Amino acid sequence: MIIYGAGGHAKVVTSCMLANHQVFTAIFDDDESKTNILGKAVIGRYDPFLFPDDLIVIAIGNNLIRRSISQKVRHGFGNIIHPSSLIEQDVRLGHGIVVFHGSIIQSCSSIGNHVIINTGARIDHDSKIGDFVHIAPGAVLCGNVTIGENTLVGAGSIVVPNISIGSDCTIAAGSVITKNIPDGCIVRGNPGKIIKTSH
Repeated sequence: MIIYGAGGHAKVVTSCMLANHQVFTAIFDDDESKTNILGKAVIGRYDPFLFPDDLIVIAIGNNLIRRSISQKVRHGFGNIIHPSSLIEQDVRLGHGIVVFHGSIIQSCSSIGNHVIINTGARIDHDSKIGDFVHIAPGAVLCGNVTIGENTLVGAGSIVVPNISIGSDCTIAAGSVITKNIPDGCIVRGNPGKIIKTSH
């Protein structure tokens, strides 16, 4: 498995790989000053011709940067899932996903491509998570929640059942979302209120 990225987020991705006893083929980072991550050497900028048959995961927390990088990667994408996470067998998983320590994904949910399910996050039944979403540590999505592409659901946030949050949104840490949120909104508070829109 190849990791693209050698920052803080990549440290947790690396720890997940170590917990799974997965073999590191290479670690790439476009910042050539980064030479080591948790004892593993960073070999430099991404090279599409190195290890062409290996799968890669983009270990970068920022949704838009992760999306941009995915468009230039030529390797196939793999998933990295920590063994302490609990994922029901009928959950549909895309590619390029990372699921961190202690997370739970319940029955009949679907997880898009290049999604981060961070430490201790909870996703309940029938939820739909779009591509390039980041569910931050300790966030709770109750049943039948939909999250649009590129959205960040901040640490410790709660989304009540049957709520839809649009694409390109930022849900601030600790928010409680009780109403549907349109695309392009920044939301904060309990109950969550829209404080800015991109329109």
